[in-house]
Amino acid sequence: MPRWMRLVLPLAMVLIASGPARAGAAGVAGAAGAAGVAGNWTWPVVGPVIRSFEPPATTYGPGHRGIDVAAPIGTPVVAPAPGNVTFAGAVAGELFVTVDHGGGLVSTYSWLSAILVRKGDVVREGVTLALSGPGHTGVVPPHLHFGVKRDGSYIDPLSVLSPLNVVGLIRLAAILAPEET
Repeated sequence: MPRWMRLVLPLAMVLIASGPARAGAAGVAGAAGAAGVAGNWTWPVVGPVIRSFEPPATTYGPGHRGIDVAAPIGTPVVAPAPGNVTFAGAVAGELFVTVDHGGGLVSTYSWLSAILVRKGDVVREGVTLALSGPGHTGVVPPHLHFGVKRDGSYIDPLSVLSPLNVVGLIRLAAILAPEET
C-alpha cells in the first residue's frame, strides 16, 4: 500500500464512521423538541473523532460518555442546536458548559479554555459557547470532549450530529518515497 494511503485512510475511516450510516445507530429518531431529528445537529467543532463513545455497562461503571474531537486550544465551540444554558462554570478546576435542547436532549462540553455564555442564556444553533481547551489530561492532541444525554442517559453523540462534510478536512498531496526524491 502506498505511504499516502496509510496516512489518509485512518482519517477517512473516522469520517465515514460519523456519516449517515452511523447516524441512526443509537436510535434517537423518536426524540422530540427543538433538536429532535436524528443527525441534524451542527458539529460543535470540526475535526477528526480521536476517541469514540464507549457506553458504561452500569450507571457508574467505566466508559467514555461522549466523543473527543481534535481541535486546537482556543477553537470556538458552537451550540449544535438551539437551547438553554443550564450550567457554565468550573468543576474540580476544569471548565464545562451544559445546554438543554428540549425533548430530553442535553449536551455537555468539557475541558474548555474559556466560557463565553452564562447559566440561563438562550442560545441559537451556531452561537459560540466557549473556546476549546486541552481535553482529557494527558491525551494528545488537544480536543473537545462532547457528550449528549437523552432522558438522563448518555447516548452516542454521533447519533445526533449531521454527517460531516469532508471537503474541508482532507487535503491530498503527493508523498514521494525516498527512492523517488
